[in-house]
Amino acid sequence: MIVEVCANSFESALNAEKAGAHRIELCSELAVGGITPSFGLIKKVMESLSIPVFVLIRPRSGNFTFNDDEMDIMKHDIALCKELGCAGIVSGVLNHDNTIDTEKTKELIELSKPLEFTFHRAFDWVSNPKEALEQLKALGVNRILTSGQESSAEKGLALLQKLKDKTEGELNILPGGGIKPENAGKFRSAGFSEIHVSASTIETVIETPKVSMNSAKFFDETIKSYSDIKTIKQILAVTGSDA
Repeated sequence: MIVEVCANSFESALNAEKAGAHRIELCSELAVGGITPSFGLIKKVMESLSIPVFVLIRPRSGNFTFNDDEMDIMKHDIALCKELGCAGIVSGVLNHDNTIDTEKTKELIELSKPLEFTFHRAFDWVSNPKEALEQLKALGVNRILTSGQESSAEKGLALLQKLKDKTEGELNILPGGGIKPENAGKFRSAGFSEIHVSASTIETVIETPKVSMNSAKFFDETIKSYSDIKTIKQILAVTGSDA
Protein backbone atom coordinates (compact mmCIF):
# COMPACT_ATOMS: atom_id res chain seq x y z
CA MET A 1 0.00 0.00 0.00
CA ILE A 2 1.25 3.49 -0.91
CA VAL A 3 1.32 5.90 2.02
CA GLU A 4 1.15 9.54 0.98
CA VAL A 5 2.04 12.07 3.67
CA CYS A 6 0.47 15.53 3.65
CA ALA A 7 3.56 17.62 4.44
CA ASN A 8 3.01 21.22 5.53
CA SER A 9 6.67 22.22 5.88
CA PHE A 10 10.18 21.25 4.88
CA GLU A 11 10.59 19.44 8.20
CA SER A 12 7.42 17.43 7.55
CA ALA A 13 8.57 16.54 4.04
CA LEU A 14 11.99 15.44 5.27
CA ASN A 15 10.44 13.39 8.08
CA ALA A 16 8.12 11.69 5.61
CA GLU A 17 11.02 10.46 3.51
CA LYS A 18 13.10 9.46 6.56
CA ALA A 19 10.18 7.42 7.89
CA GLY A 20 9.79 5.55 4.60
CA ALA A 21 6.69 7.22 3.15
CA HIS A 22 6.20 6.59 -0.55
CA ARG A 23 5.03 10.05 -1.60
CA ILE A 24 4.18 13.47 -0.19
CA GLU A 25 1.54 16.05 -0.92
CA LEU A 26 3.24 19.37 -0.20
CA CYS A 27 1.07 22.22 1.06
CA SER A 28 0.95 25.03 3.60
CA GLU A 29 -1.53 26.00 6.34
CA LEU A 30 -3.26 22.77 7.31
CA ALA A 31 -5.48 24.80 9.66
CA VAL A 32 -7.46 26.05 6.65
CA GLY A 33 -7.39 22.80 4.70
CA GLY A 34 -4.15 23.59 2.88
CA ILE A 35 -3.06 26.17 0.33
CA THR A 36 -0.29 26.30 -2.26
CA PRO A 37 3.18 26.22 -0.67
CA SER A 38 5.75 28.89 -1.53
CA PHE A 39 8.08 28.56 -4.51
CA GLY A 40 11.03 28.48 -2.11
CA LEU A 41 9.56 25.57 -0.15
CA ILE A 42 8.77 23.58 -3.29
CA LYS A 43 12.29 24.17 -4.64
CA LYS A 44 13.96 23.19 -1.36
CA VAL A 45 11.88 20.01 -1.11
CA MET A 46 12.61 19.05 -4.71
CA GLU A 47 16.33 19.53 -4.14
CA SER A 48 16.31 17.45 -0.97
CA LEU A 49 13.87 14.56 -1.43
CA SER A 50 14.00 11.55 -3.71
CA ILE A 51 10.41 10.34 -3.26
CA PRO A 52 7.65 11.70 -5.54
CA VAL A 53 6.29 15.14 -4.62
CA PHE A 54 2.72 16.17 -5.39
CA VAL A 55 1.90 19.85 -4.81
CA LEU A 56 -1.41 21.31 -3.70
CA ILE A 57 -2.57 24.10 -6.00
CA ARG A 58 -5.12 26.16 -4.09
CA PRO A 59 -4.54 29.94 -4.06
CA ARG A 60 -6.53 30.74 -0.91
CA SER A 61 -8.70 29.29 1.82
CA GLY A 62 -12.49 29.41 1.80
CA ASN A 63 -14.41 27.72 -0.99
CA PHE A 64 -13.14 25.99 -4.14
CA THR A 65 -14.79 28.34 -6.62
CA PHE A 66 -12.09 30.35 -8.37
CA ASN A 67 -12.39 33.33 -10.71
CA ASP A 68 -10.27 33.92 -13.82
CA ASP A 69 -7.57 35.84 -11.94
CA GLU A 70 -7.23 33.03 -9.41
CA MET A 71 -7.11 30.52 -12.25
CA ASP A 72 -4.21 32.45 -13.76
CA ILE A 73 -2.35 32.20 -10.45
CA MET A 74 -3.01 28.46 -10.26
CA LYS A 75 -1.79 27.96 -13.82
CA HIS A 76 1.44 29.84 -13.12
CA ASP A 77 1.98 27.71 -10.01
CA ILE A 78 1.43 24.51 -12.01
CA ALA A 79 3.94 25.67 -14.61
CA LEU A 80 6.51 26.29 -11.86
CA CYS A 81 5.89 22.84 -10.39
CA LYS A 82 6.51 21.27 -13.79
CA GLU A 83 9.74 23.24 -14.18
CA LEU A 84 10.93 22.07 -10.77
CA GLY A 85 10.27 18.42 -11.60
CA CYS A 86 7.31 17.69 -9.31
CA ALA A 87 5.55 14.38 -9.88
CA GLY A 88 1.96 15.49 -9.50
CA ILE A 89 -0.60 18.23 -8.98
CA VAL A 90 -3.41 18.20 -6.42
CA SER A 91 -6.18 20.64 -7.32
CA GLY A 92 -9.69 21.13 -8.69
CA VAL A 93 -12.49 23.67 -9.07
CA LEU A 94 -16.15 23.71 -8.03
CA ASN A 95 -19.08 25.76 -9.26
CA HIS A 96 -20.97 27.99 -6.82
CA ASP A 97 -23.46 25.17 -6.23
CA ASN A 98 -20.57 22.81 -5.32
CA THR A 99 -20.81 20.75 -8.48
CA ILE A 100 -17.60 20.02 -10.39
CA ASP A 101 -16.55 22.91 -12.62
CA THR A 102 -15.58 20.58 -15.43
CA GLU A 103 -14.36 23.33 -17.74
CA LYS A 104 -11.91 24.92 -15.32
CA THR A 105 -10.82 21.60 -13.85
CA LYS A 106 -10.10 20.32 -17.35
CA GLU A 107 -7.89 23.37 -17.99
CA LEU A 108 -5.82 22.53 -14.92
CA ILE A 109 -5.58 18.86 -15.84
CA GLU A 110 -4.46 19.61 -19.39
CA LEU A 111 -1.85 22.10 -18.19
CA SER A 112 -0.56 19.62 -15.61
CA LYS A 113 0.18 16.87 -18.13
CA PRO A 114 2.27 14.73 -18.09
CA LEU A 115 2.17 15.07 -14.29
CA GLU A 116 -0.37 13.02 -12.38
CA PHE A 117 -3.48 14.89 -11.25
CA THR A 118 -5.33 14.33 -7.99
CA PHE A 119 -8.71 15.99 -7.48
CA HIS A 120 -8.56 17.16 -3.88
CA ARG A 121 -11.04 17.13 -1.00
CA ALA A 122 -13.31 19.65 -2.67
CA PHE A 123 -14.90 16.34 -3.69
CA ASP A 124 -16.24 16.06 -0.15
CA TRP A 125 -18.47 19.10 -0.80
CA VAL A 126 -20.26 17.82 -3.90
CA SER A 127 -23.91 16.85 -3.43
CA ASN A 128 -23.84 13.92 -5.83
CA PRO A 129 -20.54 12.05 -5.38
CA LYS A 130 -21.38 9.29 -7.85
CA GLU A 131 -22.12 11.80 -10.61
CA ALA A 132 -18.96 13.74 -9.71
CA LEU A 133 -16.95 10.53 -9.92
CA GLU A 134 -18.16 9.90 -13.46
CA GLN A 135 -17.29 13.47 -14.45
CA LEU A 136 -13.78 13.16 -13.06
CA LYS A 137 -13.32 9.79 -14.77
CA ALA A 138 -14.24 11.46 -18.06
CA LEU A 139 -11.78 14.28 -17.39
CA GLY A 140 -8.98 11.78 -16.82
CA VAL A 141 -7.92 12.50 -13.24
CA ASN A 142 -5.60 9.90 -11.73
CA ARG A 143 -7.14 9.86 -8.28
CA ILE A 144 -9.65 11.50 -5.97
CA LEU A 145 -8.65 12.45 -2.44
CA THR A 146 -11.69 12.11 -0.20
CA SER A 147 -12.82 11.29 3.32
CA GLY A 148 -16.01 9.77 1.96
CA GLN A 149 -17.80 13.04 2.71
CA GLU A 150 -17.48 12.52 6.45
CA SER A 151 -15.34 14.16 9.15
CA SER A 152 -12.91 11.25 8.84
CA ALA A 153 -12.19 8.59 6.25
CA GLU A 154 -13.02 5.90 8.79
CA LYS A 155 -16.53 7.30 9.19
CA GLY A 156 -16.81 7.63 5.40
CA LEU A 157 -15.54 4.13 4.66
CA ALA A 158 -18.87 2.88 3.30
CA LEU A 159 -19.03 5.59 0.63
CA LEU A 160 -15.31 5.22 -0.09
CA GLN A 161 -15.85 1.54 -0.87
CA LYS A 162 -18.83 2.30 -3.11
CA LEU A 163 -16.80 4.88 -5.01
CA LYS A 164 -13.87 2.47 -5.37
CA ASP A 165 -16.19 -0.16 -6.79
CA LYS A 166 -17.44 2.32 -9.40
CA THR A 167 -14.00 3.47 -10.60
CA GLU A 168 -13.69 0.42 -12.87
CA GLY A 169 -9.93 0.75 -12.55
CA GLU A 170 -9.88 4.09 -14.35
CA LEU A 171 -8.69 6.08 -11.32
CA ASN A 172 -7.78 5.57 -7.67
CA ILE A 173 -9.83 6.56 -4.66
CA LEU A 174 -7.38 7.96 -2.12
CA PRO A 175 -8.85 7.86 1.41
CA GLY A 176 -7.70 10.76 3.56
CA GLY A 177 -8.78 12.39 6.78
CA GLY A 178 -8.10 11.17 10.29
CA ILE A 179 -6.17 8.07 9.24
CA LYS A 180 -3.95 6.92 12.10
CA PRO A 181 -1.98 3.81 13.09
CA GLU A 182 -5.07 2.52 14.89
CA ASN A 183 -7.31 2.52 11.79
CA ALA A 184 -4.94 2.49 8.79
CA GLY A 185 -5.19 -1.29 8.48
CA LYS A 186 -8.93 -1.03 7.77
CA PHE A 187 -8.21 0.62 4.43
CA ARG A 188 -5.74 -2.05 3.40
CA SER A 189 -8.26 -4.73 4.34
CA ALA A 190 -10.93 -2.89 2.31
CA GLY A 191 -8.75 -3.14 -0.80
CA PHE A 192 -7.48 0.43 -1.15
CA SER A 193 -4.06 0.70 -2.78
CA GLU A 194 -3.07 4.01 -1.17
CA ILE A 195 -3.91 6.26 1.75
CA HIS A 196 -3.30 9.92 2.61
CA VAL A 197 -2.14 10.83 6.12
CA SER A 198 -0.74 13.87 7.88
CA ALA A 199 0.65 11.93 10.85
CA SER A 200 0.83 15.29 12.60
CA THR A 201 2.09 15.93 16.09
CA ILE A 202 2.26 19.19 17.99
CA GLU A 203 5.28 20.76 19.62
CA THR A 204 5.17 23.96 21.66
CA VAL A 205 7.70 26.35 20.14
CA ILE A 206 6.77 29.50 22.03
CA GLU A 207 4.99 30.40 25.25
CA THR A 208 1.71 32.29 24.94
CA PRO A 209 2.75 35.41 23.03
CA LYS A 210 2.11 38.91 24.26
CA VAL A 211 0.23 39.63 21.02
CA SER A 212 -1.43 36.75 19.18
CA MET A 213 -1.01 36.59 15.40
CA ASN A 214 -4.07 34.35 15.05
CA SER A 215 -7.40 35.83 14.01
CA ALA A 216 -10.42 33.70 14.86
CA LYS A 217 -12.66 35.43 12.30
CA PHE A 218 -10.58 34.09 9.40
CA PHE A 219 -10.91 30.45 10.52
CA ASP A 220 -14.34 30.09 8.95
CA GLU A 221 -14.86 28.04 5.79
CA THR A 222 -18.06 29.91 4.94
CA ILE A 223 -16.20 33.15 4.21
CA LYS A 224 -13.63 34.51 1.77
CA SER A 225 -11.37 37.23 3.10
CA TYR A 226 -10.06 40.01 0.88
CA SER A 227 -8.95 43.65 1.09
CA ASP A 228 -11.89 45.98 0.45
CA ILE A 229 -11.52 48.93 -1.96
CA LYS A 230 -13.95 51.17 -0.07
CA THR A 231 -12.22 50.59 3.26
CA ILE A 232 -8.78 51.25 1.77
CA LYS A 233 -10.03 54.53 0.24
CA GLN A 234 -11.50 55.59 3.58
CA ILE A 235 -8.19 54.97 5.33
CA LEU A 236 -6.29 56.86 2.64
CA ALA A 237 -8.70 59.78 2.97
CA VAL A 238 -8.59 60.10 6.76
CA THR A 239 -4.79 59.85 6.78
CA GLY A 240 -4.40 62.43 4.03
CA SER A 241 -2.64 59.84 1.89
CA ASP A 242 -5.08 59.68 -1.01
CA ALA A 243 -3.95 60.82 -4.44
